[in-house]
Amino acid sequence: MTIKQPDYRYLFGPVPSRRFGRSLGIDLTPHKTCSLDCVFCQLGRTPVKTLQRKVYVPTGEVIDEIDRWLQTDGNADYLTLSGSGEPTLHAEFGHVLAHLRRQPIPSVLLTNGTLLDRPEVQEAAAQARVVKVSLSAWDQKSFEWVNRPHEQLAFATVVDGIKTFRSRFDGQLWLEVFLLSGINAMARDVQKIARLSEGLKPDRIHLNTIARPPAEDFAAAVPMARLEELADLFDPPARIAAVFNGNRSKTIQANETTLLAMLKRRPCTIKQIEAAFGMHINEVSKYLGALMQTNRIRADRKNNEVYYTAS
Repeated sequence: MTIKQPDYRYLFGPVPSRRFGRSLGIDLTPHKTCSLDCVFCQLGRTPVKTLQRKVYVPTGEVIDEIDRWLQTDGNADYLTLSGSGEPTLHAEFGHVLAHLRRQPIPSVLLTNGTLLDRPEVQEAAAQARVVKVSLSAWDQKSFEWVNRPHEQLAFATVVDGIKTFRSRFDGQLWLEVFLLSGINAMARDVQKIARLSEGLKPDRIHLNTIARPPAEDFAAAVPMARLEELADLFDPPARIAAVFNGNRSKTIQANETTLLAMLKRRPCTIKQIEAAFGMHINEVSKYLGALMQTNRIRADRKNNEVYYTAS
């Protein structure tokens, strides 16, 4: 079985998600259009960081694709605004969430939270059923070290913005804490993040670490046993998101098998896989993550490129 060429420009998947089961991705920005340049990002470095909100892709076309998918497939656990950049940079992401809110499948906004200090972003984001924000630092210095933000972003303002949003949001607020060995995973530093998280009053906290090659070589994964020790520092106690959900549909399993068959023949970069199958880069990344978690493939760096090959 081969992977079919996609019929959509702005949708990808459904893909296996460690937090959201079978998730349909909705991408509202060009590749790596983001306000951050996180050292751990599996999609690589951010070439141009921006805080400019505008209509990056046609909102009407996105909604038309969602409607077509709901009519022809419609099988997913969540409809997720995610993809290859920061979705709140799209000036009309709230229109998409308003449309999703009328559907039977719950909607999710995956955001780094950097724009939640803006009232118009808060109002738009509040239409999601679940909003997942990120917190992997405890002050401006660590924010600049781990997330490499746009020069106009202040860590204190970002945290205050998430707090304000929490006070007006009646849906589920989930918090992801991404930990890196030797960078922000020391107990004393995680305790600082945990204290900040209490003020955000999240309904759920996930600890995450690297499962795919990161933007920078020095970003290293935290062992599972260590994550489990650190989880109890949070209130509520954190869940470990770094464990891949093994409950995969037949389509997901078939796509993983197809990718694995190609990687048995020759090593490929993520861009080469994306081009070969016409898949969204985020979808490729999800499948590669599942294959790496089950030790069916490995990643090797050569000449500043990451090549995936069958183990």
